[in-house]
Amino acid sequence: MQASTMAAADSTKKEGFWSNWKCQVMELLYWRNLKQSGLVFGSLLLLLFSLTQFSVVSVVAYLALAALSATISFRIYKSVLQAVQKTDEGHPFKAYLEVEMSLSHDQMQKYAENAQYCINSTLRELRRLFLVQDLVDSLKFAVLMWLLTYVGALFNGLTLFIMAVVSMFSMPVVYEKYQAQIDQYMALIRTQVNSVVGKIQEKIPGAKRKAE
Repeated sequence: MQASTMAAADSTKKEGFWSNWKCQVMELLYWRNLKQSGLVFGSLLLLLFSLTQFSVVSVVAYLALAALSATISFRIYKSVLQAVQKTDEGHPFKAYLEVEMSLSHDQMQKYAENAQYCINSTLRELRRLFLVQDLVDSLKFAVLMWLLTYVGALFNGLTLFIMAVVSMFSMPVVYEKYQAQIDQYMALIRTQVNSVVGKIQEKIPGAKRKAE
C-alpha cells in the first residue's frame, strides 16, 4: 500500500514538472512576455548565426570573454565607487554567490528518469519502424527519410536549426491568429492523405492495420 502511494506521488510530481515546463515553453513561444521571449529568441539566433561563422570552441570562448569582461568591469567599477564614497557595500555579486546551485539527489533522479523514459520510447519506436511492425508506418518513415535527403542537400544542420527556431517563435502566433482558416486547410490535407494511405493499404498485401 505504501509502495503504491509513493509511486502515485512520484507520478504526480513528474506530471507536475512536465506541466510546469510545458507552460513556460508555451508562454515563450506565444510571446506572452515580449521582453522574455525577445531575449530568448534573439539569444538563440545570435548563437546560431555565430556558429555559422565561427567554430563551437571560438563561440564558447568569445561568449565567456564577453561575460568575464562585463563582470570584471562591473566589479572594478563598484570597488572604485566604494573607495571614493568610503562605503562598505561588500561584493557586488554577493547575492548571486550565495545562491544554492547544486542539484539534489531527488532532482538528479528525476532528470535521469525523464531522460531514460525519452530514450526508451525513442528506441522502441525506431525498432518498430525498422523491423516493420506496421508496414504503413514504416513506409511513411521511409518517405520522410527520402525527403530529408533532399532537404539535407539544400540546407546544412545549422540552417535547419535557424529555420526551426524562427518557425517555433512565429508559427504558434500565426496559428493563434488564423486558427480557423488553418484548421480548415489542414482538415482538407488530412482527408487527402488518409485517402491516399487507404488506397495504398488496399493494394499492398499486409499493409492493412491489425485493427482492420
